[in-house]
Amino acid sequence: MRKEEIEIPINHFAVGANLVIPENVRALVIFSHGSGSSRFSPRNNYIADVLNKHGIATLLADLLTRQEDMNYDNRFNISLLSKRLVMVTGWAIQRKELMDLPVGYFGASTGAASALNAAVLLKDQITAVVSRGGRPDLARDVLPQVWAATLLIVGSLDTPVIQLNQLAYDILVCKKHMRIIQGASHLFEESGKLEEVARLALNWFMENLVQPQIIKQKEIH
Repeated sequence: MRKEEIEIPINHFAVGANLVIPENVRALVIFSHGSGSSRFSPRNNYIADVLNKHGIATLLADLLTRQEDMNYDNRFNISLLSKRLVMVTGWAIQRKELMDLPVGYFGASTGAASALNAAVLLKDQITAVVSRGGRPDLARDVLPQVWAATLLIVGSLDTPVIQLNQLAYDILVCKKHMRIIQGASHLFEESGKLEEVARLALNWFMENLVQPQIIKQKEIH
């Protein structure tokens, strides 16, 4: 398993990122963090570690520079964050060891809206999206255009966000599923709840990223 701390060029500057490529890699998942979070998010890194152990490469990148992050409004600028996510994705799929892999997004909190928006911009380049305690409603205008298979995960104690996810779910027309984890709050800090998120995310990515690729390869041969 190869781990790299890298700088990804974005226009005239660069953003920090952590890339992990397991042996016999089968897919790539790029993380879209929520407001005030970063590539060092312990929850997202836990999810990434689970994916890595099952042959899925992960890229956790800061979509804002430190200076940009100091401007609070930038953290909720879905348009800006989506464009940055598209740029990061473009960088990733040009790397030799990643370019032929199916790509998915994992979005947390407001990062879910950026992930869905970027998935629309990139169309069939993004095959699956998972949202953890997300705000997909912030991408409401583009939700009918989402092509990627989308899983919405919400905690049962996160009542306002459940309602917002249900709103987004009803608008989505792609392959979709919504899972409410009993006894979990917004950050899934309760015992065993983040593990459940990881299991659901892994299963979704295996079903919608890895398995279709295996079938495609068999058809070629």
